[in-house]
Amino acid sequence: MATDRYGHDLYNGTSEAVGHLDRAVEDLLFFRPEVAGAVEELLEAAPASPVAHAFAAYLGVLGTEPTDAAAARLRFDGYAAGLDVTRLPPRERLHTAAAESLLAGDLRRGSALLEELTTAYPRDALALFVGHQLDFLTGDALRLRDRIGGALSAWEEDDPHRGPLLGMYAFGLEECGHYTHARETGSAAVERNRDDVWAIHAVVHTYEMQGRFAEGIDFLDARVADWSDGNFLTVHNWWHYALYALEEGRTDTALDIYDMALHNEESRGLAMELLDATSMLWRLHLAGNDQTRRWETLADSWSARADPPFYAFNDVHAVMSYVGAGRTEEARRLIADRRRWLAEPGSETVTNHAMTANVGLPVCEALVAHAGGDHETVVELLWPLRRRLHECGGSHAQRDALQKTLVEAALRSGRHDMARLLISERTALRPHSPYNWLISARLADSRGDATRAGLARDRASRLGRGGSLTYDRL
Repeated sequence: MATDRYGHDLYNGTSEAVGHLDRAVEDLLFFRPEVAGAVEELLEAAPASPVAHAFAAYLGVLGTEPTDAAAARLRFDGYAAGLDVTRLPPRERLHTAAAESLLAGDLRRGSALLEELTTAYPRDALALFVGHQLDFLTGDALRLRDRIGGALSAWEEDDPHRGPLLGMYAFGLEECGHYTHARETGSAAVERNRDDVWAIHAVVHTYEMQGRFAEGIDFLDARVADWSDGNFLTVHNWWHYALYALEEGRTDTALDIYDMALHNEESRGLAMELLDATSMLWRLHLAGNDQTRRWETLADSWSARADPPFYAFNDVHAVMSYVGAGRTEEARRLIADRRRWLAEPGSETVTNHAMTANVGLPVCEALVAHAGGDHETVVELLWPLRRRLHECGGSHAQRDALQKTLVEAALRSGRHDMARLLISERTALRPHSPYNWLISARLADSRGDATRAGLARDRASRLGRGGSLTYDRL
């Protein structure tokens, strides 16, 4: 029986198929678009391989694209219809069960099955990668960290793929607040493989979460050729660059990035890319900088997708775009559709049901309330959720647009004690963030404390001069 590079037998596979599998896994670890073609070649070489079909199923789910998931489910069901699962080896059985769970919408069961798999087979890089991405999609920071940390001891220091594992571990560390360890681990991964865009992204997150935007800019500038084109994270890492520009007060630069990389006529309308474009414009919206033309184009892209209930985090950003474009009726229609879906029998078995009911819909309603200037309602909806927003998926950096919405609502509704608490939390965690000191100044103004407001603005101004933004394409 043919064996892959990690020492696992490929059931119903050949040496040719193993070659395609190894290439597909490597492409996956480095977020290369070529992974899709490699998986198709794997399926052609090993049409009866459970791992090959599970791999294709995973790709269909992880992009949070409903049409891709539906197509993957149709193909997988056709394969599984004639499959006697009881005759499969244990690893293949678990891959098959995990794929079935994910295609049925049960992300948490799929995650648990992959965790069971990597407990017994800690060198199954495919299972580790997919499990890690599921932990991200479900906002499970502890598993995001520990799934990879629990497998690392099975990987030798000189293993060529230990680097991508370190990059994944770095992101888990960052989402759990271990910023120094995360930055060191992610940097070590980048030293091994300069094109490890997930590791680059993990390091960038550490700077973002500490408000150390000048260092983040320098880090990205030094590696532009390694992350800025030709991978699945290109848009997302440009988004991080744009956030740094906003912190420096360079709105024009952030919008240049938006038009060049985040959303333009050549954008493919993928959910993961629309998320980044939406959350950047929303930050500008909260600052009073409305981008009517860009909002309209972006809202059109969300509307054209006509997504069914699939992933609540996407719904939140679709509603955000409609609100930004002044299309609140469209936002209300999406909310009403999701409410009808929640009442349908059987929908409760899907992970997205709880995500939508517990977090997604209240957040969407808060965004609509914000559009109407009803800041009291925004506070009432978001305050109880501020420590639960992770249940809707995404990263701390992505969810910060919602945390900022709550801060703005507290300020605008005159809830000064609540605003003080929220701003104090932010400045304690990110004392280097100009934004945090600017909102501190606004709070002081609202309380008539001109001295404190002046000191806060002075600090924000000094911090805002820390970045370089040297990349000449900007």
